[in-house]
Amino acid sequence: MRHFETIDGTGTGTIPLDRLMLARLWSALGGKPELTQGVEMSGGGSLASVFAVSDFAAATTASAGLALAEWTGLRTGRVPDLTVDRRLASLWFSFSIAPQGWELPSVWDAIAGDYPAADGWIRLHTNARAHRAAALSVLGVAPAAGLERAAVEAAVAGWRGDVLETAIVAAGGCAAVMRSRGDWAKHRQGRAVLAEPLMRMDVGGGARAFANQFDAARPLAGIRVLDLTRVLAGPVGTRFLAGFGADVLRIDPPGWDEGAVIPEVTPGKRCARLDLKDAGGRDRFKALLARADVLAHGYRADALEALGLGRDVRASLNPGLVDVSLNAYGWTGPWAGRRGFDSLVQMSSGIAHAGMTQAQTDRPVPLPVQALDHGAGYLLAAATLRGLVLRHSHGTGSRWRTSLARVGGFLADYPQGPVAHPIGRPEAADYSDFIEMTDWGPALRLKPALGLGEAKVRWDRPASDLGTSSAEW
Repeated sequence: MRHFETIDGTGTGTIPLDRLMLARLWSALGGKPELTQGVEMSGGGSLASVFAVSDFAAATTASAGLALAEWTGLRTGRVPDLTVDRRLASLWFSFSIAPQGWELPSVWDAIAGDYPAADGWIRLHTNARAHRAAALSVLGVAPAAGLERAAVEAAVAGWRGDVLETAIVAAGGCAAVMRSRGDWAKHRQGRAVLAEPLMRMDVGGGARAFANQFDAARPLAGIRVLDLTRVLAGPVGTRFLAGFGADVLRIDPPGWDEGAVIPEVTPGKRCARLDLKDAGGRDRFKALLARADVLAHGYRADALEALGLGRDVRASLNPGLVDVSLNAYGWTGPWAGRRGFDSLVQMSSGIAHAGMTQAQTDRPVPLPVQALDHGAGYLLAAATLRGLVLRHSHGTGSRWRTSLARVGGFLADYPQGPVAHPIGRPEAADYSDFIEMTDWGPALRLKPALGLGEAKVRWDRPASDLGTSSAEW
């Protein structure tokens, strides 16, 4: 059954939870409250979860759609009708792609996962080669195909969780101890990130308005998006932009790979490689940045600064840039520069512990999907579009920031009980009939969850592997 909450002090007014979430999200984005009244939510059912993930999926999808409707209305004089299908929005929070006659690469490295430490649980994230090597080095486990997991489990059992977490992070790896929500609220980083705004915006330099020509059927045609994001939130956001016509150029370093995530998030994008640690690569990137409308990045808080591509440099190259970014653990506090991923933030912030408590089990129970990543991705897309509106209407660039941990704090405000009508796996009717000829083989995609007037989600190119395009507009 859908959840409802009161919206006035008398307790007599009620509002569906997805609409309550949308109102809060849209306010955090600085949008006009009255625009939310034009959003129609359809469909039913929920993903079974300790928190209201399906309401969150519908609300974040609607936030991105509402920002696109505002952009369209600014350019045409009429804000188009907006509909969101709750079931499809929930399914898009998992995998949208269904390979036809082939299989997706593995999502997880063989030793990634949850392990019992001497005093609780810890999660190791080892999908990247460097992160895997860091964890094995700290644990004193020699790489040996097929044997590492048992050896890692034995090694982890001899460590206190917080000590191991600190050691792996110090070695350049990624790990997170399972904490309760109460522990996170008292933790220095938890206090810092939960005090941050859900989305922070700063006004940038002056910029010209966009040209007059505009196609309501492809409302982002001609918008150049330089994409420096990695698995998973940022690529979800830029996939949304590409679906409505944006020219998205994704830049990855040499050798970077994301396995199963690549065919999931690259439709509509051109994918190139540049080494930003090399002077020539940085110069090429700066030339691209100078001609971009949007920069989306998911680096740690200090990473671009260390490469000589900090905020002031970016602003000088392109004063009207819409600069949109996120990190894992927030922009203030002692962990602002810490590497992290959705599954780790769920452990740190008490989400996995809350799931364990609700399920009455003895091991971490994460959300059924990587909801922090997907929700943050749609919020990044919404921020991008709000930035385009500001540039066109006020002649200014802007900078937008959020984090997985802050998004997780938002979702954790909305607990969910037993689900009467669970949303299960996708069914044949959930997929479009169109065959997408990806670099890996033919595939189907879920039907769009969002309807927006005459604009239809359509990617101008199929999903492609990383490094298959040139680094040029």
